[in-house]
Amino acid sequence: MINIDLLQKICLTPGAPGFEQRIRELVIREVTPLADEVRTDAMGNVIAIKQGKARKRVMAAAHMDEIGFIVTHVDEDGFVRFHTLGGFDPKTLTSQRVIVHGREDLIGVMGCKPIHLMKPEERNKQIPISEYYIDLGMPYEEVIKLVEVGDPITRERELIEVGHCVNSKSLDNRVSVFILLETLRELKEETLPYDFYAVFTVQEEVGLRGAISSAHHINPDFGFGLDVTIAFDVPGAQPHEMVTRLGKGAAIKVMDGSTISDYRMVKYLKQQADQHDIAWQAEVLPAGGTDTAGIQRYGKNGAITGAISIPLRNMHQTIEMAHKQDIRYCIDLLKVGVQYLDHYNWDFDNTDGRKPVRAVEDDLF
Repeated sequence: MINIDLLQKICLTPGAPGFEQRIRELVIREVTPLADEVRTDAMGNVIAIKQGKARKRVMAAAHMDEIGFIVTHVDEDGFVRFHTLGGFDPKTLTSQRVIVHGREDLIGVMGCKPIHLMKPEERNKQIPISEYYIDLGMPYEEVIKLVEVGDPITRERELIEVGHCVNSKSLDNRVSVFILLETLRELKEETLPYDFYAVFTVQEEVGLRGAISSAHHINPDFGFGLDVTIAFDVPGAQPHEMVTRLGKGAAIKVMDGSTISDYRMVKYLKQQADQHDIAWQAEVLPAGGTDTAGIQRYGKNGAITGAISIPLRNMHQTIEMAHKQDIRYCIDLLKVGVQYLDHYNWDFDNTDGRKPVRAVEDDLF
């Protein structure tokens, strides 16, 4: 169904925001045989281009970075203090293993005040990030030879299969990196209507920075964001809170906290999914944002933009879970999404998306 070995390799390769060197190297190795041109811009975004029949531009973005940490201090006992790179739920950090990427990679353990020593009123409160530390199991004199302020830190977790799902750290958003690579692999011999820019972006978790930069110089006509979304289909959740459900198909984004998807792109993706027997579900996410916003807003002319989202449980926690069939559906939907853009009537006042018989193939407006 999907290449688990490749997905595992992508998830395990470190790449905190601003420190994407290793995951970028992996992406370049994997994508180079699949595209007509591969380049890296000044920020570190990887841009793989597959040429189409016409010179309109289609951009799909999957961010390479993962939530992580950065070293801020090493105390006299060798314990490392840190700041977050991206959003974290502090309650998930206690006793978790991390990797400090100093002069060499060092395994450490997140720690905080033991519950046995907490006052009764402290036990009912969430421990703030500022009270956590990383224990490297070494004295100060050894730690400072290998670790300095500014070194990145990532989580240490294997990818495993759990039932019909995959479970790993950093599925946000390495699963989308995987989807974009696999889409390019399956499109390698296909002829596309327009030039396809597959962009593996940096620093999404700290403000969509790579997508903003790359969209500005690509200036796409059409855009697809690729990222995870919340699947809150668990005990205690109300139906209106679930956003998406695992195993129910690719999520077509209607809106999130940073984007209202172009209604034409939403309709187009739904039609393509139905025509190609791809299971899908609508996504309305009350908060949060993805590279979709960068693609939509920061091209010089704006872009007709939507997003394909992967339902995910336990987002921004130590381990996350996605359904293997949903991942496959997302590959399928992105593939047909870029293949048939010229089959749709993109007029603003068009009601059903069907192209008029006399339409000129390359007319966008």
